[in-house]
Amino acid sequence: MEDADIVDFEPGRPIVEEGQPGAAMFVILSGSARVHRGGRTVGAIVPGDFFGELSALDSGPRTASIVAETPIEALRLFRHSLIDLIVAEPGVVIGLLQGLAHRLRQVKPGTPVV
Repeated sequence: MEDADIVDFEPGRPIVEEGQPGAAMFVILSGSARVHRGGRTVGAIVPGDFFGELSALDSGPRTASIVAETPIEALRLFRHSLIDLIVAEPGVVIGLLQGLAHRLRQVKPGTPVV
């Protein structure tokens, strides 16, 4: 298995699907996507955004579906590589935590966070 690779997705194609197992995180290099949770659109992903870090870290199921809106080019970073990166570059943790904190602040009160 490779450490990381560049992957392309066509418009309308799911990148990850809610409830499915995941072993990689993604960083959007170009294009845009929609975030769906429980059948509802709950956000958008644009270049520079990342997703899938929770599943990459704990091997748990995806908490949302991400569907390409435009052609997407993304960096896919597999779990073992993410862990190695965190160990080698602890500053990466700050970026991950800031992204997670931002998403948590967007959750409406009373909405379960899984």
